[in-house]
Amino acid sequence: MQYRQLGKWGIKLSKIGLGSYLTYGFKVEDSIAKGCIAAAIDGGVNFIDTANAYNYGGAEEALGRLLKDYRRDSLVVATKVWAPMDDGPNDQGLSRKHIYEQCEASLRRLQMDYIDLYQFHRFDPNTPLEETLTAIEDLCRQGKVLYWGVSEWTAAQIAEANGLCRQLGVRSMSSNQPRYNCFWRQPEAEVFPYCSEHGIGQVVFSPLAHGVLTGKYRPGAAPKKGTRAADPDQNSVMMSLYWTDEKLRQGRKFVTLANDMGVTAAQLALAWCLRQPIVTSTITSGTKPEQITENLKAAEVEIPDDILMKIDQLFPA
Repeated sequence: MQYRQLGKWGIKLSKIGLGSYLTYGFKVEDSIAKGCIAAAIDGGVNFIDTANAYNYGGAEEALGRLLKDYRRDSLVVATKVWAPMDDGPNDQGLSRKHIYEQCEASLRRLQMDYIDLYQFHRFDPNTPLEETLTAIEDLCRQGKVLYWGVSEWTAAQIAEANGLCRQLGVRSMSSNQPRYNCFWRQPEAEVFPYCSEHGIGQVVFSPLAHGVLTGKYRPGAAPKKGTRAADPDQNSVMMSLYWTDEKLRQGRKFVTLANDMGVTAAQLALAWCLRQPIVTSTITSGTKPEQITENLKAAEVEIPDDILMKIDQLFPA
């Protein structure tokens, strides 16, 4: 495994991170999740990403149980706040109240004393930025949060927050977590350039486009039983963003490019994200330990220029 600094900041993350969206604490039993986590950590992964919203705390609770056997100081654990966690008027967003209460709840679920990277899951237009920024500063000063970041914010929102941090004299964000894969290249236009200029690291999610880039789904065919695409509990994002015959054909062609290199499509998809120097880590997951072990090999994959050119032709920016 190789490691990269989180933007300009001192902390280093594994180039491949382990995520828990729709898996641990939800669809994957603890006995299997334990093997997946062991495969990741044995392979050098130190970055573990989750969110309070994943199964309404279920993912955090599962990680709390499963990470107890590992040295806390060897891990970089990230979670998030913003999403609705109950039906009350203050049970969502980025108010001081919600941030503080959900930080405490996440720490209890994770069975940890501090969060390495606390991320604002989405932008909250209903809360003044100064309220959000001073709240996270207080948590950092209390030692409950070490670094903070955002997820799926626009370049303009990131820039506004960054400028306000300087005005308020509080610490600025360390990271951004955008969706990024061959189909979804929007961060390249504005987010990556701004973050590169200001030293904000990128920990990208959905590098495999919910499995569409692995070529497992065929155009014109219903998804096989047991796959994520066939599960209505898991497939809403996939169906809305990627489920067209054209995209499924692109996914199959992507597999051919991976075969030409002698790597798996998943390894090529992860390595493609990591070709960007601004990307600190790309988050992936798996329901089997052997999937994790195979995906980790992407950290060492170098993509030849001719393959990069073919990918650009197949997935125009």
